[in-house]
Amino acid sequence: MGEARPTGSLGPRLAGRLTADLILRSPQYMSCIKYYEIDLRGNKIGAIENLGVTENQFDSIDLSDNAIVRLEGFPRLPRLRMLLLSNNRIAKIARNLEASVGHLEALVLTNNKISELRDIDPLATLPRLTTLSISGNPVALKKEYRLYTISRCPKLKVLDFKKVKQKEREQAEKLYGTLEQQQQQQQEGNTFEPGEGLPEAAAAAMDT
Repeated sequence: MGEARPTGSLGPRLAGRLTADLILRSPQYMSCIKYYEIDLRGNKIGAIENLGVTENQFDSIDLSDNAIVRLEGFPRLPRLRMLLLSNNRIAKIARNLEASVGHLEALVLTNNKISELRDIDPLATLPRLTTLSISGNPVALKKEYRLYTISRCPKLKVLDFKKVKQKEREQAEKLYGTLEQQQQQQQEGNTFEPGEGLPEAAAAAMDT
């Protein structure tokens, strides 16, 4: 995921712009996992924009240590495999990300502001997402968080740097059903509040 760099506090800094000029003059290199990566860390960036300037040249984009508040604003980037966004202020994830970053395999959102289980739902449409980190977000403190996330992202192999076990997949399906069932329920207009109204038997399964 690139070379290790010191992480600084966002503090009271004013948010900056992700301009075409900033993108063009930012470091580019081959990462330790042989991904061609652009380093946009620590630039006080407040929103994702202008990434069309990259002309889909990168396997990995590092936007860690900025001030981004929403995961949105991507042009079509079919080459992109990894997106690093640790230490931002992301609280919301846009829907339909598959239309722009549909080949994304790894997403690191460590230490952001995601707080509700339903805020994870948009990630369900990323068909190749196998590695995800949401640790350090308020939502990760919820008891049902891990199983709920596994249920929404069934292709996950690693969640929060821990391998997803088959037993967890089975528990997630028992509690929340398959992703297809959840999507059908939403289409039928049923409102599902994660973690609320679980049958006692299902709730007890989370403790096993």
